[in-house]
Amino acid sequence: MVKMMREKMRIKKIDYLPARQVTFSKRRRGIFKKAAELSVLCESEVAVVIFSATGKLSDYSSSSTKDVIERYNADMNGVEKSNNQEIELQLENENHIKLSKELEKTSRQLRQMKGEDLEGLNLDELLKLEQLVEASLGRVMETKEELIKSEIMELERKGAELVEANNQLRQTMVMLSGGNTGPAFVEPETLITNVGGGGEEEDGMSSESAQIATSTSCNSDVSLSLEDDCSNVTLSLKLGLP
Repeated sequence: MVKMMREKMRIKKIDYLPARQVTFSKRRRGIFKKAAELSVLCESEVAVVIFSATGKLSDYSSSSTKDVIERYNADMNGVEKSNNQEIELQLENENHIKLSKELEKTSRQLRQMKGEDLEGLNLDELLKLEQLVEASLGRVMETKEELIKSEIMELERKGAELVEANNQLRQTMVMLSGGNTGPAFVEPETLITNVGGGGEEEDGMSSESAQIATSTSCNSDVSLSLEDDCSNVTLSLKLGLP
């Protein structure tokens, strides 16, 4: 007996409209039946949503189509969020690796500029390093010279201000001494010369002034007795403005 093989139907659009509508109705019922059987046999939550060619909605759900759709959206958002986190983590790892390499390269260059970690450098690399160090040293020297010049100018400015202030004070003292009826103002240099010179005339005047001051001190003190000796009286000389 020859077994007849069932010919497979070719899947394509049914051009004849009534036949297409009949096929849609039959297949829709079949899909809903299979979904119900899947839900019962496997204890799963199933929802099927179908829109016909005319836009008519047909759906089936083992519980609630709305609940199933919300659960589906929440799950898809979680998957999308997880994927985004994985992508961000991967980017962060790549950036970390890149920055680590740059840091290692920069640290090695700094050590080489200090004369360390020179092993493995060829002649050209050593020449480039030498030029780099010389250029850096030149910039450091220029900056230091500019700083020194700036400090010198600042000190000169402060010195000029002090000289100006000293001249103003000297003029003020001269004006004050010129308007006073007492002893005239004497320059410090002249006073030192007169005191330290020791000429005969000056010595005579100083001795005479001292004797007058001593005699006056002795005579003005009425509490001294005749037996008191004036040699114990201290002679003081006050220099400067009264």
